[in-house]
Amino acid sequence: MKARKGIARSLGIAVAAGLLWVAGSEAATKPLKVFILAGQSNMEGPARIDTFDYLGDDPATAPLLKIMRGSDGKPAVCEGAWISYLTGADEENFELTGRLTAGFGSMWGLDASKPGDKIGPEFTFGLTMDAALAEPVLIIKAAWGGKSLHTDFRPPSAGPYVLNEFQKKLYYGPKGHGVPEDMDQWLAEKKRDTGRYYRLMIEHVKRVLVDPKRVVPGYHPAQGYELAGFVWLQGWNDMVDGHVYPAHGKSGQFDGYSALLAQFIRDVRQDLGAPGMPFVIGVMGVGGEAPGAETVEFRKAMAAPAVMPEFKGNVVAVPTAPYWSEELGAIDKKREQVSQMRWYLDVKHKEYANADGKMTEEQKREFVEKFEADLITPAEAVLWKRGASNAGYHYLGCAKTFALMGQAFARATLHMMKERQGP
Repeated sequence: MKARKGIARSLGIAVAAGLLWVAGSEAATKPLKVFILAGQSNMEGPARIDTFDYLGDDPATAPLLKIMRGSDGKPAVCEGAWISYLTGADEENFELTGRLTAGFGSMWGLDASKPGDKIGPEFTFGLTMDAALAEPVLIIKAAWGGKSLHTDFRPPSAGPYVLNEFQKKLYYGPKGHGVPEDMDQWLAEKKRDTGRYYRLMIEHVKRVLVDPKRVVPGYHPAQGYELAGFVWLQGWNDMVDGHVYPAHGKSGQFDGYSALLAQFIRDVRQDLGAPGMPFVIGVMGVGGEAPGAETVEFRKAMAAPAVMPEFKGNVVAVPTAPYWSEELGAIDKKREQVSQMRWYLDVKHKEYANADGKMTEEQKREFVEKFEADLITPAEAVLWKRGASNAGYHYLGCAKTFALMGQAFARATLHMMKERQGP
């Protein structure tokens, strides 16, 4: 493992220190290792930095926490890893750059001029790469929440989005729930959105690589760079789209996703001129090891390209379910019951306390507070605040989960890199 030369106390200091990393140093004479991380909201990263302490509660992850923090107790700043992060919403995309540290996670509602207060897998991915490689590391991350593979990240070789038979019957038949009111407008928007985020991702990667020195201050063109790996973490929007994948719970329900992901891998490699580039599929692990039938089917579909003969040895599916926090998940289920009770009181559900609708807002609030206090113990409330910062579909916003995922993605990538180099 490379020895650290010290932890910068702020991103500003870290960036300034980067100017001292000159082309004459040993690392600067080696090709820049470039890794692309892409996907939707979980790749953005919803885990708040203030949940870091939760890693220290587990002897298995306490050593990882020490790597994630500097001697001053603040998030570590990588000595030899930099990041360019493209994210945003609608037409308001923006880029964050600098030495890799915590804060390059979800930026929703935050100041776009500086890193925020969250992490995704990029933080420990970069820490792991920085420790394992003699070469300097550049992470190019492109992630946006709520984006599908079937439309938003649709690869060019998949062709235009086409309605399946289920959609044709539903949309052009009698109007019903979930059917677009204005089909012409819906189809126009679908055409506009198809492949848009794939193109933004590729364009961003190419733009960064035209001038790596803009992000990596000591980079010199003579050293060159290598596209050394790609990590894909996405899936929620496809899994819950019952119109695109209507065979609910049946074997093969998500075969279309498998085909699209295989095309995505091929197109990314072709468009970036990187045949055989190691590719990691982060298999969605929301819900942990005991998911429902549709989640099981979706996980199979996500992992399927990794066993295709053409991808042998250069595509790996990494399950993320093992990193789901079961104890926080159990508390989250209780929190869902509290939310449901609040809704029952508001709609005057006949089986609950406000069936006659006579409860005041204050009475409803007190009822829900007591219901929550009886259901969730004080110890569970403290544990939740310590380890969770978001909803279940965001892996509970648990830094421990995202730290373990990032480390696992890096290790899988390093293994493929080693296999490519041979003995």
